[in-house]
Amino acid sequence: MDLYRASAIGGPRCSVLAGRLDEPLAGTSAVASTWLCIEQPGPWGREALLESHLEQVVGRELAERAKGTGVRIAMIRRPGNHPDRHRPTPHRIYVAHTRPGRSWLERGRVADVKELLDLDFAAAGAGEPTGYGEPVTEPLLLVCTNGRRDVCCALLGRPVAAALFATHGEQAWECSHLGGHRFSPTAVLLPHGYSYGRLDVLAAERLLAPDAGVLIERCRGRSTWSPAGQVADLAVRWAISDRDPDGVRVAEVRPDGAGRWLVTVSHVDGRRWAVPVVERTSAELRSASCGAKPTPMTVLDVDGRPELI
Repeated sequence: MDLYRASAIGGPRCSVLAGRLDEPLAGTSAVASTWLCIEQPGPWGREALLESHLEQVVGRELAERAKGTGVRIAMIRRPGNHPDRHRPTPHRIYVAHTRPGRSWLERGRVADVKELLDLDFAAAGAGEPTGYGEPVTEPLLLVCTNGRRDVCCALLGRPVAAALFATHGEQAWECSHLGGHRFSPTAVLLPHGYSYGRLDVLAAERLLAPDAGVLIERCRGRSTWSPAGQVADLAVRWAISDRDPDGVRVAEVRPDGAGRWLVTVSHVDGRRWAVPVVERTSAELRSASCGAKPTPMTVLDVDGRPELI
């Protein structure tokens, strides 16, 4: 509680508090099978899709059409200053599907974001290429910098995004809310969909290196899976030291009582594991974001070790 009081009077922010409590990263990624990334220059509000220079009615309709399809919409912009201009420009578009063995990334442009209302969201969520652009083989890193949502993302995320843009160009973008402000700087690597927290420039550089694989030490989980599946995926990776994004897959997540799940994880080599996952609540209080009411820290954890079956 002392840490929270310090934050309330201008001391450590949510990311500092979560770090001091060593809050686990696993199981905290956003859940999405497919990501639709829309370039929108200029300032963003708390809800970037609805509070930017994009027409609000278009943003609302895109959000409505994405519901229940597995598609998550992210706003992106080039790192640097974001002057409040309303100049019409073409929008860079990225679409990424995250399922292991079937992941892909497309890049294109639209003159008007309204064109995206013609997208078949259900098909994109199921993994069908959209045809909105050309296939991309290089990975794409989106670093959350949405300061209106949480100041930690702006203070900590923007320097990382700027440093990567200087060396990797359009492989690195600022992006809107990814969730988990308390783990800032946060990012998602596409097309595989693994999210990361507590990044620094060196770790982010590793993610964009050829054949980098999964950076397990800073990983929050793969957006393809539910939170319990994310925890089980990473637990197996830790156990067998496997960093191949396509090597480990969640086969089944079965509820096993209140706050418990039994997750079956498979490997491309044929091995399978049963991974018991449990929800635990700590007496420690922390804020999910700066200025939010402090709540007990609830985390998902593996109850034991992955067991070969």
